[in-house]
Amino acid sequence: MKRDADPRRARRGPARITGMNRRATAEQDHAQARDAAGVLAAEGVHAVAMTWVDNAGITRVKSVPVSRLFDAAVEGVGMSPVFDVFLVDDSVTTSAHIGGPTGDLRLFPDLERLTVLAAQPGWAWAPVDRWTQDGEPYRACQRLFARAMAERAAAAGLTLRMAFEVEWFAGADDPAPRPASTGPAYGMTRVVELSSYAVDVLEALAAQGVTVEQFHPEYSPGQLELSVAAADPVAAADLNVLVRQTIRAVSARHGLRVSFAPVVSAGQVGNGSHLHFSVRDGQGNLFAGGPGPYGMTQRGESVLAGVLDRLPALCAVGAPSVASYLRLVPQRWAGAFQCWGHENREAALRFVAGPPGAGERFANAELKACDGAANPYLVVGAVCAIATDSAGADLRLPPEVRGDPASLDPGDRPPRLPATLPEAIDRLRADAGLRDAMGDALFEAFLAVRRGEAELFADREPDDVVAATRWRY
Repeated sequence: MKRDADPRRARRGPARITGMNRRATAEQDHAQARDAAGVLAAEGVHAVAMTWVDNAGITRVKSVPVSRLFDAAVEGVGMSPVFDVFLVDDSVTTSAHIGGPTGDLRLFPDLERLTVLAAQPGWAWAPVDRWTQDGEPYRACQRLFARAMAERAAAAGLTLRMAFEVEWFAGADDPAPRPASTGPAYGMTRVVELSSYAVDVLEALAAQGVTVEQFHPEYSPGQLELSVAAADPVAAADLNVLVRQTIRAVSARHGLRVSFAPVVSAGQVGNGSHLHFSVRDGQGNLFAGGPGPYGMTQRGESVLAGVLDRLPALCAVGAPSVASYLRLVPQRWAGAFQCWGHENREAALRFVAGPPGAGERFANAELKACDGAANPYLVVGAVCAIATDSAGADLRLPPEVRGDPASLDPGDRPPRLPATLPEAIDRLRADAGLRDAMGDALFEAFLAVRRGEAELFADREPDDVVAATRWRY
């Protein structure tokens, strides 16, 4: 269990999903579940929120009293697979493999991630893996997909470390969004105005064992950002969920509404959820100590070239909402062009070499076409899949773009990334590698949700799209 750096027992549950049957691992969870339930009860915790993130990017939940945690860990908690075809407005579509009222799954909380929630007294949290009633891994579980892709990378000798930046709007709905701070962009005035709120956010995260590396005001009114320490891919996605829900809980206690939506006010800079990632093999960080650009190794350059080449398809995963394409526009540091650059915040793939002499520890890449509407498990899984495909492919990066791509002559500009969700969907549908990695059930359900949302907002003006999605994320 995770709280105040308490030691946690290693979970021996479904960490390896290939060929594994859930019933074969249930016995291993008994002692850990009993111990965890006892500790939680002693700390005054009454309920455990068990979350998953659906294909619309919404964090859904089922909760159990602490007295039922043992049963949940051993037998699971029932849920319908229909949640995989929910849209952002809670309407329901269908897909080739998933849809309709029939069927049931089992939710199993990951006890390694069990965390007492500092901003929600009496509550704890755990992410879940989803299994079938027959005790097999559910083919459309996004978290199991992320784990499988991380393990596939490990089998190829690669270790990925990742971290999401978290940007959010804090304020009120009055009826238009009213920011909680009025100071200038990145200004100390905003820190002063929101001092107690910011301290409460940082204290809650620290109490939950989350290492915050930076916190600062962002560009748009009422917009804030924090970054956390890198972790393995599944843990990075778990942290993204935990951090966002902690911010939401602290905000509610301060009387504030919070939005992680791609755009909070049409025409303004929106909220990103940029993914930083590094790749290592047995020799070290592939992005440092080599002969390639800015010290990349040959394999490191090949990884980034593969990610860059497949960015249009990745857009459907990282920027999956109609509102995402109101954010993903030039000259807003959103990364609207398919290019890379060293410390270039207008490039969709930004290379961060780190301080002089510290590349082995710090060198990483930032995927900017990623926002708060994305399912973080799908994002990390897709990046793991592409990195594994690309590391040994001997790919080379094109020349980097220096400065603002939009300021170049039209004939010299790199390609635009998809400008609409339907365009991104088409690019993802054509990516055979990601289809194979995700599997038909997950791939088709995800596409069905994204097509459904494109149709839902097809005739809506930007202000209407933003209003309909502002408080959903």
